[in-house]
Formats: sequence, C-alpha cells, structure tokens
Amino acid sequence: MKIAVMPGDGIGEEVTQQAVRVLQVVMGPHAAMELAYAPVGQAGVDVAGDPLPLATREIADKADAILFGSAGVPGDEAIEYMMRPGASLLRLRKQLDLFANFRPAVMFQDLIGASTLKPEIVSGLDLMILRELTGDIYFGEPRGTHINARGEREAFNTMRYNESEISRIAHVAFQTARKRRHQVCSVDKANVLDTMQLWRQVMTEVGREYPDVELSHLFVDAAAMQLMRNPKQFDVIVTGNIFGDILSDAAAMLTGSIGMLPSASMSHGKKGLYEPVHGTAPDIAGKDVANPLASILSMAMMLRYSFDLHDKAEQVESAVRHVLAQGLRTADIYQPGTQCVGTRAMGEAVTKALAK
Repeated sequence: MKIAVMPGDGIGEEVTQQAVRVLQVVMGPHAAMELAYAPVGQAGVDVAGDPLPLATREIADKADAILFGSAGVPGDEAIEYMMRPGASLLRLRKQLDLFANFRPAVMFQDLIGASTLKPEIVSGLDLMILRELTGDIYFGEPRGTHINARGEREAFNTMRYNESEISRIAHVAFQTARKRRHQVCSVDKANVLDTMQLWRQVMTEVGREYPDVELSHLFVDAAAMQLMRNPKQFDVIVTGNIFGDILSDAAAMLTGSIGMLPSASMSHGKKGLYEPVHGTAPDIAGKDVANPLASILSMAMMLRYSFDLHDKAEQVESAVRHVLAQGLRTADIYQPGTQCVGTRAMGEAVTKALAK
C-alpha cells in the first residue's frame, strides 16, 4: 500500500495527523504499508516555491492513494492562479484525472441534535453527492481579466462540458446507485444554460442503459431547496463541478458540521485522493480545536475504495460511532450535556476504540 500523505495548510496538518494515527492502528504494526509525505499548498511554496512542487507530483503519480488535508491561505485569490496555494488541489485533480468526487452525507444518530434541521428531517439521512471534478467553469477556457471597450475591468470564466466528460460521470452515478437504493437525481440548470442542456441530454441517454435505476432531474435551485426540505428523498445526486461544490457543502450542514464530511476523488480504477470537505480554517489552525473526524472518515473511504479493505473501513467507522455515542465532541458539534475535546483527544479516542 503506497500512500501519499499531503497535510497541506491550516488545520490540514492537525487533522491529517490524526487520520494517520488511526490508519496505523487499524492496519497494525506489520502492515505492508508505505507512507510518503509531500508538501502541498503554501507548504509547497515554502519548500520549493510552487504550491504543487515537482517532487510532490512525482509522489502522487507513484502512489496507490493520496490522503490530503487542505490547501490555501488567506488572500489566495489575489495571487496569480497557478501560484495560488489553494489551486494546488485543482492542479492535482487535473494531473491525475480525478473526475469523480464522492461526498457522502450521513447522519450519525448521536449527532441529530447538532443539525439545525428538525430531527425528523435528518434522522436516517444517507445520501451520496457525486460531483464531476475536472471540467466545468473551474477548468473551462478561455478565462481571465481584461479591460473592455468601455475601459472597465472585466473578468470571465467559461462553463464547458463535452459529451464524454458527462457520459463517464453518468456511468459512475448509475453504477453507484446500483449498490445503494437504485435512484439517481441529476442536477443541472438546463432551463438557462446550453452546457446544462447537453448535460441533461447525455444523462438521459446513459440512463437508458440502466433500466433498473430510476433517473430524475432537478434544476440546481430546486435541488438546494429540496435538500433543506426533504433530504431523505435522495439516494445519489450527480451534478457538475460548480453545482456539486455548493450543494455538497449545504449537505454537510444537514449532518451538523462540515467537519463530519469525508470525500473521495477517483480516477478510472482504484486510485483516489481522499480529503475532508472542510477547508483550511486558518482562524482555528494550531489551536487543537479542529474536528478530525472528516479526515478519519476520508481515510476509511480510502481503505474501502482504493484497497478493498471493507472490514478495516467498517472498523474505523464503527470506532467513530462509538466515540460519538460516548458523548465526545469537538467544538463544531458540541451540544449541552456532551464533553468538548480537542483535535488530538478526539483522534486518541478513536484509536482507543479501535484497540478495543
């Protein structure tokens, strides 16, 4: 098992450290496992003058899987794009063709009180948001800023998808639904955008190859409303890059905190990048208050998706459920009557639960 570990910036280092601790415990001291650490984001700039240094790219190419923390610093948007610490993740996704982003939103029973929605709305929630990750407005060309004919500054980005990009994420969505509850909801904005009209056409065409899976369509604004109104109606939501970015963060809050949401970004085959959905959170970095559970659960996804170690993944997930049932909480999911602990203490609690 060759695993690239890229803690990155902000709270990335803290939460990734706990995920690695849990990984080492669940795999045991004699596991055939090689961890290769690599700087990324501002850490990459500090070491090599590049947010995605050549050495880091080479480690990523050789790895079976990547455990990623977070990347970015305040003021990122003012830096030239290729040198932005936060853009290192997008560059890595493009380099490895990590086109399918899995973002599960699962309601842990002991965290129902942490959600801002009524318990009956979120109890039993289990949905998967599948986000296309290497196309759309984040990567479309042309893009840039210039002075227009009126002498004003003008910026532009291009929303762009081709048929094959849509088709391959569609197949992943339907195949994922076959392992779940056989329902796919494709989210677009086909009533306004030509790009999304093609998206809906291709989704419908691919759907005919999966007669056992029910396909529905929603405009993105309606999907956002329905996520708040009745999230349990969804099984697999598949959507483009920018809509998936927004909807998955909204889904995170259904579960009580973005600090609970893991993700997997997959290419063809088993290679993937695993990261918590939360960002760098520079305001709490280094204070031992960040929630490491999303990073730990991302590591569990790595065991399941890249290495087919389903039993090990379940052990990690069971340990997380155990510590939550004990009443341990980081600040983001704290409720009266529970015990507030720090990043390291939460990671240690999960490792102790595993050891038992």
